[in-house]
Amino acid sequence: MSEDAKTTPEQRAQASRDFDAAAEKVDAETTHKTPPVDFSTFVLSMASSALIHLGETEHPESGERTVNLPLARQTIDMLAMLEKKTAGNLERDEERLLQAVLYDLRLRFVAAAERRGVEHGQS
Repeated sequence: MSEDAKTTPEQRAQASRDFDAAAEKVDAETTHKTPPVDFSTFVLSMASSALIHLGETEHPESGERTVNLPLARQTIDMLAMLEKKTAGNLERDEERLLQAVLYDLRLRFVAAAERRGVEHGQS
């Protein structure tokens, strides 16, 4: 961050208040309510992104299935970083969820990478 980009505590507090006001307005105008933000929904959201990048599910906007292994790996790596950074600070069910999600995504990544190797004649 450059010196010009640094913010004061007052600016950050104002940005937080502005965000809350805008979020309330959006919530009031939206008929579809999103689930509450907690650790589990965050992990599942990240997992959904990884599944999209692995081509396991359709992109919500385009409806297409495309494989982008570098983005899938980045998302899996972010979840692994989250696991390391939160070690000892999670509820047991949150820890189990994160471990299970990482296990599943890693297996799916390996399978996708192997399929890609076969498709490119690299077996």
